[in-house]
Amino acid sequence: MSEYDSARVTRPHKGWHDRGYLPHFDGGALVQAVTFRLADSLPRTLYEKAAAASVSEEDRRNRLDRIIDEGRGSCLLKRPENASIVRATLEYFDGVRYRLIAWVVMPNHVHAMIEQIAGNRLGDIVHSWKSYSADAINARPGTEGSVWAPDYFDRYIRDERHHWNTIRYIEDNPVKAGLVAQAADWPFSSVPRLCDRG
Repeated sequence: MSEYDSARVTRPHKGWHDRGYLPHFDGGALVQAVTFRLADSLPRTLYEKAAAASVSEEDRRNRLDRIIDEGRGSCLLKRPENASIVRATLEYFDGVRYRLIAWVVMPNHVHAMIEQIAGNRLGDIVHSWKSYSADAINARPGTEGSVWAPDYFDRYIRDERHHWNTIRYIEDNPVKAGLVAQAADWPFSSVPRLCDRG
């Protein structure tokens, strides 16, 4: 990852901000849950319908999660070679720019829970994941074009209950989506790694 491993200048964190899509919070050494998805995982018509519904933001997010979990689009990450690229990308700066707490690579999206290391902006972390993995996936035969949707969803972890509920949500996502019977059977998540450690 030499292109993404170059010396960086530490920049101040942004606090609340947006990039024209979703609001983000970048506040330093926080625990954050991040979701990013493939460019074709959420058809625009379904997104607009969910966005227009007069429901709470939490309900809207849950509806969108259900739509994405249905496995729409090309599901490039269903191919083990591509999922392995994303897994290696997430693990590369673990302990350097962030501490990776829980993660899962689904067929068309990724969930990661990290503790940012101060001086490393959340947007820069997610950009490096998406940029490197997209380049590596597009270098494989039969893949080209946009890999990731332009933005990502993040939520900082508020308390211990939220912390454990988020880990459970991330690691149980393959079960909830009907891909496996138990979380330990999904090879592209933090669960098998934890099982190996005992």
